[in-house]
Amino acid sequence: MLSDTMVVLNGNSNHTLAADICNDLGLEPGRAEVTRFPDGEISVSLGEDVRGKDVFIVQSTCPPVNENLMELLVMIDCVKRSSAARITAVIPYFGYARQDRREQGARVPITAKMVANLIVAAGADRVVTMDLHCEQIQGFFDIPVDHVYAGSIIVDHFRKKEMNDLVVVSPDVGAIKMARAYSRGLGARLATVDKRRVSGEKTEIGFIIGDVAGMNAILADDVIATGGSITEAARLVLDKGAKSVILACTHPVLCGPAVERLLASPAQEFAFVDTIPVDGKISSDRVSVLSCAPAFGNAIRQIHKSASIGRNSL
Repeated sequence: MLSDTMVVLNGNSNHTLAADICNDLGLEPGRAEVTRFPDGEISVSLGEDVRGKDVFIVQSTCPPVNENLMELLVMIDCVKRSSAARITAVIPYFGYARQDRREQGARVPITAKMVANLIVAAGADRVVTMDLHCEQIQGFFDIPVDHVYAGSIIVDHFRKKEMNDLVVVSPDVGAIKMARAYSRGLGARLATVDKRRVSGEKTEIGFIIGDVAGMNAILADDVIATGGSITEAARLVLDKGAKSVILACTHPVLCGPAVERLLASPAQEFAFVDTIPVDGKISSDRVSVLSCAPAFGNAIRQIHKSASIGRNSL
């Protein structure tokens, strides 16, 4: 039985997803209490023996990013000191991923690399994550990284709608690879928006490369943070003659004015994968939450068996 050799624990970032993953695996969630001392320090206490077991810790490093990241590090250290045979950090959303390089002449850190170093130093033996903002981040780790893709989850959702006259639109050149995969999976056209980032909070939307007139557009991105660029892109797509527009993303960070912007946007639907919980953030009959639990359940099952996860991109 899996329960004899495997334990799945979780921090406080996404209890629902962790429970769904355990349900997919046919396991009871592992017993771990993650609390705070009066001064705010994180305390972790295991309620079961993990000695010699294959331990998976499910924890997105979503907002509050530093709190959730520190929880993950402390949990890894706790499990390591409790003599687990192997520790896999299951990080559905990897925070700090957008700080992955130094622009020419910029005096800035490469924080994604630093975070990778921290996870390795804490004692993780392996990492599983979904739709990294930049795939090269896998190389920042000195341990194996399994990169799970959300493409099939999102494509399956839209296939069931049996929509006609589809075009998948990338909100910027950086997301074109993802948009191309979605367009291929849906048998749809492809277009992209010219976007230039002015600062961490501001972008400028230029023009559309490709024809969207008379089409039902799906704007697909890996992350929606403040929502500024993707909602502006949605308006531009409609201005260029699209019949409708839907917003889809893997990681609904939804910080700052994002919810206000989304609800004020002309999008007919927001399709979010549940790497980050949206309950309590946005309430609308336009929201569709798509489960990634089966994808992570499969990854965990295959890793435990030392079998190939397989390429799950489109």
